[in-house]
Amino acid sequence: MHEKQDDLAPLRAAIAACRICRDEPARGPEDRLPHEPRPVAVISRSARVLLAGQAPGLRVHESGLPFNDASGDRLRQWLCIDRETFYNRDKLAIAPMGFCFPGYDVHGSDLPPRRECALFWRTTVMETMPQVELVLAIGHYAQRWHIGPDCPKSMTETVVGWRRYAMRNAVPAILPLPHPSWRNTGWLKRNPWFEADVLPFLRERISLLIS
Repeated sequence: MHEKQDDLAPLRAAIAACRICRDEPARGPEDRLPHEPRPVAVISRSARVLLAGQAPGLRVHESGLPFNDASGDRLRQWLCIDRETFYNRDKLAIAPMGFCFPGYDVHGSDLPPRRECALFWRTTVMETMPQVELVLAIGHYAQRWHIGPDCPKSMTETVVGWRRYAMRNAVPAILPLPHPSWRNTGWLKRNPWFEADVLPFLRERISLLIS
């Protein structure tokens, strides 16, 4: 199984062994991860869709399975696919901006993705998967990296302009999405156009690209 992906084993092993967010010498001990790193990513030679999120949460850190939480349940509802399809790396690649759970801030919210992770890994990961035709940029950290300097300053403005990126004449296309976290339930209620306009387009594209 996955014979044509065997050449990615060294990259997967290197990602799994990465400790730059714990051992970076320029950072003080108080700025290091509060736990042993556990990088979570799904790299693929055949997937035409890439899920580019922010960073794993605590539950994902504990299980090692990306989007193995309530956010993942909502995301699968958005995509209209089941868990088996979601975790088939021939169908979907998953590479967050930060591979490790960054810990919590003083308010109990997840910290942003560690900056050094994307600086070290992102270009390599994207160059490894030239077959990707659609990037689902989940959250503003992913949107800013994949859209580039033209990315609006707010997540809402970026998602409002989704057609500009998803329908552009370029590969890969970028579809900006809000994070499917329960914390964004209020945002979804205030922005019903997302469910009415974006989700039908998303589901149509996903159905085409993973068939």
